[in-house]
Amino acid sequence: MVTRLVLVLGDQLTPDLSALRAADRDRDIVVMAEVRSEASYVPHHPKKIALIFAAMRHFAEELCGDGWRVAYTEYDARDNAGSIPGELLRRAEAHGATEVIATEPGEWRLIEALQDCPLDVTLLSDDRFLASREMFEGWAKGRKELRMEWFYREMRKRTGYLIKGEAPAGGKWNFDHANRKPAVRDLLRSRPMAFTPDEVTEEVLTLVERTFADNFGTLRPFTFAVTRGQARRALAHFVRHQLAEFGTYQDAMLEEEPYLNHALISAYMNIGLLSPREVCDAVQAAWEAGEVPINSAEGFIRQVIGWREFVRGVYFFEGPDYPRRNALNHQRRLPPLYWGAETRMNCLAHAVAQTRDLGYAHHIQRLMVTGNFALLAGVDPAEVHEWYLAVYWDAFEWVEAPNTVGMSQFADGGVVGSKPYVSSANYIDRMSDYCRGCAYDSRQKTGKGACPFNLLYWSFMERHRDRFEGNHRMGRIYATWDRMEPDRRQEILSQADAFLTDLSAGKPV
Repeated sequence: MVTRLVLVLGDQLTPDLSALRAADRDRDIVVMAEVRSEASYVPHHPKKIALIFAAMRHFAEELCGDGWRVAYTEYDARDNAGSIPGELLRRAEAHGATEVIATEPGEWRLIEALQDCPLDVTLLSDDRFLASREMFEGWAKGRKELRMEWFYREMRKRTGYLIKGEAPAGGKWNFDHANRKPAVRDLLRSRPMAFTPDEVTEEVLTLVERTFADNFGTLRPFTFAVTRGQARRALAHFVRHQLAEFGTYQDAMLEEEPYLNHALISAYMNIGLLSPREVCDAVQAAWEAGEVPINSAEGFIRQVIGWREFVRGVYFFEGPDYPRRNALNHQRRLPPLYWGAETRMNCLAHAVAQTRDLGYAHHIQRLMVTGNFALLAGVDPAEVHEWYLAVYWDAFEWVEAPNTVGMSQFADGGVVGSKPYVSSANYIDRMSDYCRGCAYDSRQKTGKGACPFNLLYWSFMERHRDRFEGNHRMGRIYATWDRMEPDRRQEILSQADAFLTDLSAGKPV
């Protein structure tokens, strides 16, 4: 019988992957490779690279223990071809193979690379998601707007999560009204489960230290799960100790509490160590047992079967050009403060420092601090997109691009969101303790010490008035602006322009 190659990528570390199900372990060879093209197409955070390489090596061991033949290439191997197609060609020549079975990658970039590979490559559907590409396309076609809320309700009905008969449990589809409370520091709050690196992981950490020393981000301590068993323990720990208050404080931000009640399992789902169904099953079971309130169970399940499935659907439905869209024609370069340069804005300084040290920031830090500022300042969304893709441990383009290009930067012109997610300092002050230690005053609108978010908010609104004035969700904002005295409006715009000039000149702001 002819040997076939079975490609398993670094974000496909799942035993029942469609490519593995279609293969024959008695004659086929699994190909796994740590390659330069995947590790460096953006300057990934060292923790992210270490997570993927360590998880890949552990998964390869598990496959070997389960009877598979695995051709594994480590990053510093002398004969490493440097790319996935290159490794497939090298292994094909070594084993006399011409056919490749692969589960469809999660990024257009890699799909196109495999389609151009001079081997017979069969791409199978990635059925680890609860909504197939075909299901989403059928839902999306013909709609004037693609709104997550309507997709989410459809997914609730399809999956049965938090459904009683025909109706949503608790009588509501979401409980956001109970999920926007600020938090206070609590030394007794449980932290996400941490793991001590074993010998395999330590070898990876040494490799990453040696090879990616110039990348933005701190590698150690490294405490992530790198096996399915560890990831399942992290999930169980979250459900037992943190989930109950997840909903209530999911939007809160505290300087000394980077994790609050967040699960830190998104990357484990994104690389295949956990499935979305087992995650939601665990949350549903805790709610049914009376261990967590419905606002927390619903808020978490919505993140998984709502946003996660929705943004993947949008990414593939909109096509390969989606990450490069720039509906607002923003052209400013990404400010150096995103790479750790000095800034007097405490919220940004803290969010960036946390990102550097942990490779992690939760969704509100990303959306309403780093993303909000980039949007208000008119930063090129392509640069914002590449930054998010580089610095976060859970970032893969299928999930990151719609969240950044769409939800955060409104660069898709409204595909993901009906209005831009912008705010003045008031939101950050209400949901965090960042403003308390800031050089700027969140309550001051103009003059020396005025928070830049306050100035830039109105500057953004005026700059894009033609586009947003008719948006029914933004009419009151423009009505408030128009009630201001003309001199007051001009003062705000002049000071915003001066701030942006300093920002573009690279001056500390």
